[in-house]
Amino acid sequence: MHKRKFLAGLFSTGMLLPLSYQFGQQIWAAQASQAPANPNPKRLIVVFLRGAVDGLSVVVPYSDRNYYQARPTIAIPRPGSTNGGLDLDGNFALHPALSSLLPLWQQKSLAFIHACGSPADNRSHFEAQDQMETANLSPQSTTDGWMNRLLALLPNRTPVQALNLGSITPRILRGQLAVASLPSGRNSTSRIGLDNPQVAQYFDRLYANNLHNANSPRDNTLTQAYQEGRQARQEIRNALEAEMQAANNGAPLSNGFASDAQRLGRLMVRDSSIQLAFVALGGWDTHVNQGSSQGQLATRLKGLGDGLASLVQSLGDVYQDTAIVVISEFGRTVKENGNGGTDHGHGNVFWLLGGGVQGGKVTGQFPGLAPSQLYQNRDLAVTTDFRELLSQVLQKHLSLNTAEIAQVFPSYQPVGSGLSLF
Repeated sequence: MHKRKFLAGLFSTGMLLPLSYQFGQQIWAAQASQAPANPNPKRLIVVFLRGAVDGLSVVVPYSDRNYYQARPTIAIPRPGSTNGGLDLDGNFALHPALSSLLPLWQQKSLAFIHACGSPADNRSHFEAQDQMETANLSPQSTTDGWMNRLLALLPNRTPVQALNLGSITPRILRGQLAVASLPSGRNSTSRIGLDNPQVAQYFDRLYANNLHNANSPRDNTLTQAYQEGRQARQEIRNALEAEMQAANNGAPLSNGFASDAQRLGRLMVRDSSIQLAFVALGGWDTHVNQGSSQGQLATRLKGLGDGLASLVQSLGDVYQDTAIVVISEFGRTVKENGNGGTDHGHGNVFWLLGGGVQGGKVTGQFPGLAPSQLYQNRDLAVTTDFRELLSQVLQKHLSLNTAEIAQVFPSYQPVGSGLSLF
């Protein structure tokens, strides 16, 4: 078999690099991976809840009587009631399944931005996710994701400066610059053929010969891609193996987001060059049997809350320089449907965690749930564009200037909503 066809098969099936290393039109030079420690210690982690989480159950407007009229069976009871919400400020309550996050609220490093989201009139999961990941309300005109554009503005690029927790690079991270992808779950540290020294030496020689005998720029690009991927995998694998040995006396971590979040946090502590990270969690499309304080949604929220708490704990002192944004493509209808669930809506609640966050508050302009205040007579309205929130994160947390923010969000002009989150 021709060696190029053989290698293409290995790449396409994932046999060569389970730590998939996605490459765009521009590939970093090999020397870039040897850059000194990042002088900017600030980190950004984005958690995307795919499927449209019900923000009105996450942060409950319990002082609005319309909430309980619209949801006779799935509303979260008022604080002080059996299985009631956790009071936040006298008007809003946190879903009781998220009790593990209450200490962060009390420490004022957790804030919620209610009635936030995309202003686009769109209830399609796929289109809305594309809009949010490209930060463009016409995503078909955009080829890259806003986190990849952000990566281009950060100094001292390394193969693991942007990390995706998952096996497939999401649109938010696609673009001209390379990102590393770490598979979730227990198999992320499993040995592969390339970890065998003899196999690794063979491929190293093969690509070294390819570099010297390159007949086209494409050959050079393939060689550089291989070298970048090899180094990225080795860095992540070394850090993960060290963490696995230290935690639980070498016992494997448990399944679920909490274990993945713990590994991510410890990786970011061990490797200061990991500056951006992205995590996607599914299962939030609760059309049927959503539940109230207990049930389907509550179970998923508990896993999410415990995972975020684990992430913060694992980050340790690095949390002081980290911002964590939790987003979802849109909210859900104010009224419950006939199946004990909710349908695709509009406005939602976004979350912001971090050591520098001025938290302990539900901010944004919550318009209320009276029929006259609803979007299209059925949904929570959007009063804060999600890009306004993200612009403040880039400005206040990552210290980007106005021109740089315009490069990340070229189709949006911040309006200065006065969120005051940092």
